Amino acid sequence: MSTATTAAHGHDSHEDHPTGLKRWIFTTNHKDIGTLYLCFSLLMFFVGGGFAMAIRAELYKPDMRFFSPEVFNQLLTEHGLIMIFGAIMPGLVGFANWMIPLMIGAPDMALPRLNNWSFWILPFGFALLIGSLFAPGGGPAGGWTLYPPLSIQGGIGTDMAILGLQILGVSSILGAINIVVTVLNMRAPGMTLMKMPMFVWTWLITAYLLIAVMPVLAGALTMLMTDRHFGTHFFNPAGGGDPVLYQHVFWFFGHPEVYIMILPAFGLISEIIPTFSRKPLFGYTSMVYATMSIAFLSFIVWGHHMFTSGMFPTSDLFFMYSTMLIAVPTGVKVFNWTATMWRGALSFETPMLFAIAFLVLFTIGGLSGVMLAMWPSDQQYHNTYFVVAHFHYVLFGGSVMAMMGAMYYWLPKWTGHMYNETLGKWHFWLTTIFFNVTFFPQHFLGLAGMPRRIPDYALQFAGWNQVSSLGAFGLGASQLLMVYILVQTIRGGAKAPAKVWEDAHGLEWTLPSPPPYHSFATPPKIT
Repeated sequence: MSTATTAAHGHDSHEDHPTGLKRWIFTTNHKDIGTLYLCFSLLMFFVGGGFAMAIRAELYKPDMRFFSPEVFNQLLTEHGLIMIFGAIMPGLVGFANWMIPLMIGAPDMALPRLNNWSFWILPFGFALLIGSLFAPGGGPAGGWTLYPPLSIQGGIGTDMAILGLQILGVSSILGAINIVVTVLNMRAPGMTLMKMPMFVWTWLITAYLLIAVMPVLAGALTMLMTDRHFGTHFFNPAGGGDPVLYQHVFWFFGHPEVYIMILPAFGLISEIIPTFSRKPLFGYTSMVYATMSIAFLSFIVWGHHMFTSGMFPTSDLFFMYSTMLIAVPTGVKVFNWTATMWRGALSFETPMLFAIAFLVLFTIGGLSGVMLAMWPSDQQYHNTYFVVAHFHYVLFGGSVMAMMGAMYYWLPKWTGHMYNETLGKWHFWLTTIFFNVTFFPQHFLGLAGMPRRIPDYALQFAGWNQVSSLGAFGLGASQLLMVYILVQTIRGGAKAPAKVWEDAHGLEWTLPSPPPYHSFATPPKIT
């Protein structure tokens, strides 16, 4: 037998892959890369969460002095950047890598080497971002938005953070291109676009959003860099620049970014709720078009972040109406999930509990978002803790809760072992209770006028801040239980069948648990 034939036969073996460290560094397998993304996301979740608990320790009561105001601002900035670009986005890309090929009957992602690269540039980007804290003069301190002139005045740490974010943007664009090419070209025969699982649809639309807006962020960051080092004055008012121009450019990226973090979560929930309602997803077609509508509208609402920046009243009115319009397709989705559960044979396993919590918490965040969309009332809410409460209900109550539910949903499929259901429910209840104890009081603080991004505050805000801080410590500690459940499930447990959940539908459930290293060598035919 020739060498070429031997190599081909070796590759054809379902379990042929490098072992040890080389497997993880050089892998082009979508399951390995998905696992790397998810592990990295979990690590960054704890790093960003550690910064959050440091912030809440400083705000436990007035006149606390754990950190100087400068360090507090750096921690706040790093917390936002790490949670968005390190925890939520890579986590959702991890789910995409693991599940999209299995869901569409593809053997792997379309561009496997690009897939490997898109992951392995992440640790270098985050080394720069987190390492900026230890640079002379400290890290960036302009908030996660890096608003000038604060971001023009910082030291070398700000340069490190900007370069790190540029690298993370490259990773996102490469991952998005891979997803688009995979979904459009590698679906199993017979799987038309309107037969794709909802999770695949939401990621296809999200990938287009990423390709459209990540270069805008790169442009804003490059203009910041040239302002800092090359004598330009795009945003520097000392040379005739305009800081509000940065806000326009940044939020043209920043608002679609919000939907980049929530649309895949919508897809995850759309897989979980039908399974545990024992009914097909209600209004599948309307869900697809609602997702497209949200993505389109996300490009024309950025100005609602800038209601107090002195735009023309005509512009304020346009952004107010367009923002309120986004509530319509979002409401369609909430209605469809509720209608799916209506008169279904519901059971409340851990994934379903997280999905229901997502539905309630995300809706609360959406309702406070409608309040913020009102131009006149936003004058009161703007830059207060009401905004902090709003976006945590959307991003933690939305994206993170959906990811936790999806983790329990597919963990038996990934590992071949069932997780401990009792511990899973403990994790759910502790997370949900402490999340609400942390963030619901912040609505009251904001309505009372407490500004965000401050290291100290007046005595009148002390009570709810103490409650919020205690909730944050409980929320952080309860995530250790999730790590314990993960480790316990990976190491062993009851053997998981191929179809873990009796009423689950989709190609991934036709494969054994765990799936073979190379799945769908022959594409399945969809009838």
